[in-house]
This record gives sequence, structure tokens and C-alpha cells, in this order.
Amino acid sequence: MTHHIDKYLTIKTKHGTTVIELFPNKAPNHVKRIQELVKNGFYNKFKFHRVIDGFMVQTGCPKGNGTGGSDMGDLKAEFNDIHHGRGIVSMARSANPHSANSQFFIMLGDHGYLDRQYTAFGQVVHGMDFIDMIKKGNSHENGTVKDPDIIELMYLGIPDTITLKEY
Repeated sequence: MTHHIDKYLTIKTKHGTTVIELFPNKAPNHVKRIQELVKNGFYNKFKFHRVIDGFMVQTGCPKGNGTGGSDMGDLKAEFNDIHHGRGIVSMARSANPHSANSQFFIMLGDHGYLDRQYTAFGQVVHGMDFIDMIKKGNSHENGTVKDPDIIELMYLGIPDTITLKEY
């Protein structure tokens, strides 16, 4: 089976390789933004700056502390029916629902109260165990990570060494 290169993105960390399937039918503008940033190498070497055990890992801030975004402007929310369960990838934002930009998070657990509050745009389909290994932050400091793990490389497509299971 052939996979559309633009429907998947790969994140390499020191722990291993993770593949995310994108859902352009659920969040077309968010997927387009992520794809554009990935093509430009935006996320390479970015920190996983906020990681809360059992909740989520967050990245995508050029400042490395959760206060920044790309220079492309914020996105209008595309809330959808995707449940924020383990492995779901969703956009981070401020209190303003239309403030998603470049930061995103990967769910480590099931947190349905985020449903229709954040724009989910993808799901981990390979290498969730490597996401689980990302260094956790201090729970007393909202998940802030000292000496955090980084995205070594992020690109569109699937490495030749990985075969996705068909369901």
C-alpha cells in the first residue's frame, strides 16, 4: 500500500522515530500550517518544553519556553470530533480559542475534557513508546522541563525502515 507523503510526518528524537498521521479532513488549515513549518525545518532542534506525565508532551515554541510561535500568525480554531485520547496530536493555544500557531502537544493519556476545546489534527501511528520516553517536567511548575529532550529532525513522510500496520 502506498502512503501519501504529505499525510504523515516523522519526528526523530534520541529515543527513536515516531510517525504521525495527519487529518486534513478534520483540521485542514492546521495541517497545512504544520506541513509548511515542517517543510521549512522550523521544528528541528526544538525543545519538548512542557511535559506532564500521564497528560501530554508539548513542543513547537521557537523560544523554547512556551511563549512563542512562528511568524505566520495565529489560526482560527478548527475544533472537531476527535477525542483527546492517548497518541492524539493537537494544537496548543492561549486562552483565546483562535491563538494556535506552531506549538502542539501529543497526548500521553485520555483527557476528554480537551475535546472541542483544542484543535486535534493527527495521531501517532508508530513509535508512541518513544514519545513516552521524553523527559518529564516538574509537576509543581506546570510541566516545565529542565534540560529537555529535543526534536532532532522533523519531516514529512515515513522513513523506508518503517512499515505501518494497516487497520
